[in-house]
Parts: sequence; structure tokens; C-alpha cells
Amino acid sequence: MKEIMAQKEKLQCLKDFHKDTLKPSPGKSPGTRPEDEAEGKHPQREKWASKLDFLLSVAGGFVGLGNVWRFPYLCYKNGGGAFLIPYFIFLFGGGLPVFFLEVALGQYTSEGGITCWGKVCPIFTGIGYASIVIVSLLNIYYIVILAWGLYYLFQCFQPELPWAKCNQPWNTENCVEDTLRKNRTDWANVTNFTSPVTEFWERNVLSISGGIEDVGRVKWDLALCLLAVWVICFFCIWKGVKSTGKVVYVTATFPFVMLIILLVRGVTLPGAAEGIKFYLYPNVTRLEDPEVWIDAGTQIFFSYAICLGAMTSLGSYNKYKYNCYRDCLLLGGLNSATSFVSGFAIFSVLGFMAQEQGVDIADVAESGPGLAFIAYPKAVTMMPLPTVWAILFFIMLLLLGLDSQFVEVEGQITSLVDLYPSFLRKGYRREIFIAIVCFLSYLLGLTMVTEGGMYVFQLFDYYAASGVCLLWVAFFECVAVAWVYGADNFYDAIEDMIGYRPNPWMKWSWTVVTPVLCVGCFVFSLVKYKPLTYNKVYEYPDWAIGVGWTLALASMICIPMVVVIKIIQSDGPLIERIKAVAAPVRGGASSCPQEYRPKTSDLAHPLDPNGNNGLIKPTHTIVETMM
Repeated sequence: MKEIMAQKEKLQCLKDFHKDTLKPSPGKSPGTRPEDEAEGKHPQREKWASKLDFLLSVAGGFVGLGNVWRFPYLCYKNGGGAFLIPYFIFLFGGGLPVFFLEVALGQYTSEGGITCWGKVCPIFTGIGYASIVIVSLLNIYYIVILAWGLYYLFQCFQPELPWAKCNQPWNTENCVEDTLRKNRTDWANVTNFTSPVTEFWERNVLSISGGIEDVGRVKWDLALCLLAVWVICFFCIWKGVKSTGKVVYVTATFPFVMLIILLVRGVTLPGAAEGIKFYLYPNVTRLEDPEVWIDAGTQIFFSYAICLGAMTSLGSYNKYKYNCYRDCLLLGGLNSATSFVSGFAIFSVLGFMAQEQGVDIADVAESGPGLAFIAYPKAVTMMPLPTVWAILFFIMLLLLGLDSQFVEVEGQITSLVDLYPSFLRKGYRREIFIAIVCFLSYLLGLTMVTEGGMYVFQLFDYYAASGVCLLWVAFFECVAVAWVYGADNFYDAIEDMIGYRPNPWMKWSWTVVTPVLCVGCFVFSLVKYKPLTYNKVYEYPDWAIGVGWTLALASMICIPMVVVIKIIQSDGPLIERIKAVAAPVRGGASSCPQEYRPKTSDLAHPLDPNGNNGLIKPTHTIVETMM
């Protein structure tokens, strides 16, 4: 008896010591507490050290290459300012509501991107698996952009920038420097010339082959750059959110400084006004093309990192009473403002390049991911001390992409670790698991640093993590929360966390607006689907298109497949089975600490039939309708 009392006293001392802090013990994974192991409990979840850690992590996660590279590229691709119309429609009708939904869901359940759905709506746990498939494929190809950026950074440490002139071994006879074209009139009738920056990108960096059939050899210089970026990513997240929250203080702030500097330089270049005009004046006829709307919806979900499980995972590390609604609105404004301002920086440079070459703005850059590696490198060669500017720019590019990458990997790891917390959070198992995931992703990414790697990269970008996949997941997220769990029920949960009910627009978006936008855009994309092409010239073979659709269906099939599996595993008549697997888990989805939980006599509404400790009241849910 004395031994038992001594053990209890020891455990109580440990609990008091760790009451306010969750510092990892030596040899323990972050969030593992000694008293949890002694009592045989799952390791308690760690929390952000401060609010600023969460804000910078989210900002770093979705303010990245999607804003500085992808958004201006999509504007360029879709007729300039016309793209802004569907962009803002999807922003207020889908992006902000789904972003807030995911963060609030993670905070409410204190679970990652898979297990959170198992708590609030088990029948739609497939949403979590679909998100993990998408983010896993995304992590394989997104980091390749960082490998390109790192290669450019290394090339900057030369006496002269290698893409500034046509005196390099990879240049062709068609390579003409801009200064020569500007000073000589006999180039006016030549239409097949190329610039040194374009040839550096295509012939040196990519060494691009004739098609995806000709993958060619691995470019080991890019392979080493890819490995280096993966190693950096690993060490940014291997100790959990406590270390991640500190890394983003640098990776999430420095890029904004550089972006402002490049913006000021861009708008002062001759011809910048024409580029900005091309950016701001919409071609309304482009709105008839469903691809514009698909790209707008995809860009919103991609730039906000939603439907990937990442925002849910980051939100799961918030304290229960954290005001996530206020900060989600602030972060959303920051994200879209960064995209908009980045467009000025890009299009001012495009206008300058068009004037220098005497061509239309639409013809000055390659229609592909190489825009950031053509327009921006071109801009720095026009500045005093071009080497210094190039180094600073590519450091900015790496930091922008790096924090997005490791935040998405953190979301992927958190979601998978939460499936088996008692096993993967012990000792160094979490770190080993991260290393395995990073290494496997690196091996798969080697296919994209071959001579035909650009074709593989675009195949992943077009099918695996954009378009119909994200729209599909967003639709079912809204259905699960608004129509099965109940929008009013979820508003009650949010009110319990932040102390007040958010604007009704969020609820109506989850219930009607976002699902309608997603369904409409999804149907249009299928009706007017166009097979992938590269640079509007190369057509992918049928087998490559089949591989692309396999990548897309790999995530989409998870949701209906899990629904069927859950129903089969239940007992009773079909209706009773559906009701059983659609209801929240017994014991409640809330992660509310005990000191914040109301007494039974204080509840405004009766507890749900499953014994859920959340404030579940009769509302318009499918489950209650069936009852």
C-alpha cells in the first residue's frame, strides 16, 4: 500500500511539473510526458509555445510559391485580370470558409487530418485518407521546384550570371541577347530567336527531352539539390511544432521584405505600366472557359493549403480556447493580398521584357512553371549588382517554398502519427518515421530530375494535387460538417472555443455556397476536359494520361470506399448502420479540457444519444432526420 501511495505521489509531482509546459524529455518524441508512459496513456499532445508560432506557421504554410509563382502564372495563362473575378468568388465562397473549417476542426478535436473526421463523422473518415494521398503526392513534386531554385542559387556564385549572355556551351545560334535586339533593327524579322535566360532554363537546368517517353538520365546535380532540400526539410520538422514554430520566424518573414524590394524595382522599369495593365484589365470572354474557373478554385485551395490535412494538423496544436476565427480571417487577408501584390511584381517585369524584345506580353515567357525561372532571373540582370540581387531572390524563393513544404510534410506526418500515437510517439520512432517518409518521397521525386522530368512534374501537377481532386474533397468536407454533423452543432462547438458565434456567412457557405461552387466547377471540368499538353505543343501519350487519372482517382476513391467499408463493418439494418457510423464518436469529439467542460445541469441543450459531451442539439442533420 505504501508503494502504491508513493507511486501516486510521484505521478502527482510530475503532473504539477508539466502542468504549464510540455517540454520533450531526453530521448523522447515531442509531446511525450513521463507520467503518460507510466500510466500507460497515449502521449499528451503538445501545443504551440505562443500564438505567433501558429500564425507564422500557417502564414509560412500557405504564403509561398503558390502566391509568387503559381498565381501570376495562372493570371498569365488565363487572360490576365479576368482571372481575378473567379478568384475572389472562390475566395469568399470556398477558400476562407473551408480554411476556417479545417483549422477549427483540428482545434476542436486536437486530432490530425485523418482522426479528426473519425471523431465528428466516422462515415467520412475517407476525407482524411483522401487528403493524405493528395498531400503525399504533392510533397513529392512540389519540392522539385526548390531543387531548381537551389541549383540557380549555386549558379549565382560565378563571376557572371550564366543566364545573362549567350556565350555559354549550352547556347544555340538562335540565342540573342536583349541588348543586341534592342540596338539592331535587322532582328525585327527574326521570329525564332531565344533569350539566354530561356536557354539556360531549358538546355542547362532541365536538359529537356522530346517527351515523357524519353525520360533520359538522372541529372545528378539536380538530384543532389533535391536531396539537400529534403534534408533541410527533415531537420525543420523532426522535433515537432516546437522547433517548426521557431524556424518560421525566418522563413515566413524574410520573403516579404524581398518581395517588396523586387516590387519597387519592377514598377520602376520601362514598360512596367503595360504589364500591369495586362494584369488588371480583364478579358471577360475568358470567363466562358471552365478551365479558368477550375484554375481559380484550384489556386484558392492550393494557396490556402486546404483539403490537404495540413491546416487541420496545425490547428490541432492550438489551445482549446484560442480565437482561431479572428486569426483565420487575418491570415486569409494576408494570403490573398500577397498573391495580388506578387502579380504586380511579376507583370511589371513581363511588361519590361515585352518592350525590350518588341513582342506582345503574352509571348515573353514560357507557358509553364518556368515563369519564375525566366521572368525573375531576367529582372535581376537589369539591376545594379545583379549577382547580389539574384542571390537574395533565390534565397527568398527557397524560403517561400521551404516553409510551405515542411508545413505540408508536418501535416502529413501528424495525420499518420495520430493513427498510431501510442506506437509512433515513443522514443525516436516519430523521427525515424519522418526520415522514412522523406527518403521514400525523395526516391519518387528522382523521376522529376531526369531529362524528361518536367513532363513527369506537369503530370503530377495537372492530375494529382489540383483541379477535381481538391474540389471533390472540399465538397465532402462541407457535407460532413454542415449536413451530417450539423452546421449549428459545429457553430456551438466554435462558440464553446472562442466565446461567440462567427458570422453566419461561414455556416451558409459550408451548407450551400461552397458545395454548389465545387459541384459546378467539378462538372464543368469533366464535361470540357482537355488532355494535358506541355507548352501548348507537346501532347502526352494515352498511357501517360491514364497514369495521370490513376493519380487523381487514388485520392478521390478513398471517400466512397471508406463509406462502404464503414457500413459493411456495422451491424443491423442498412439505415441503422448508416446512423451508427454517421454519428459522432461515443465520448464526444471535443478536446475541451476538463476545467472548461460545463456540468450536466448547466447544458442549454440535452446531450446527444451517444453520450457525446459536446453541445449536440436537435438540428438539420441527416442523421437526426433519419432518426
